[in-house]
Amino acid sequence: MVDGASRERGSVCCVTGEPKLRHVEKDVLIPKMMREKARELCSDKVQDFTKCCQETGFLMVIKCQQENAALKECLTAYYSDPAFYEECKMEYLKQREEYRKTGIPAKQKQQKLPTSM
Repeated sequence: MVDGASRERGSVCCVTGEPKLRHVEKDVLIPKMMREKARELCSDKVQDFTKCCQETGFLMVIKCQQENAALKECLTAYYSDPAFYEECKMEYLKQREEYRKTGIPAKQKQQKLPTSM
């Protein structure tokens, strides 16, 4: 039988003292955050690859191999870095805690309200 305390919001792992993460958080939400941050950190390579693809059209598969390889290498370096995962995990946990306190998603908080004239 499942202990009722483990279902509580904000439950903490009894062994490590770290907040528990649901499957979807570990395998979907945190990796999504990693992808978004890695794309920002590799933005120069993303722009180079995008520019190459736009300039070459259908021949991009052949002509943009170098740019694609550089982009892939940059992104993979971040995806496979345990410290980067931990950084994104801590940022996610901070956002989750803030959401649980306020009920306002982080994305909505970042959007500025329109000002009246």
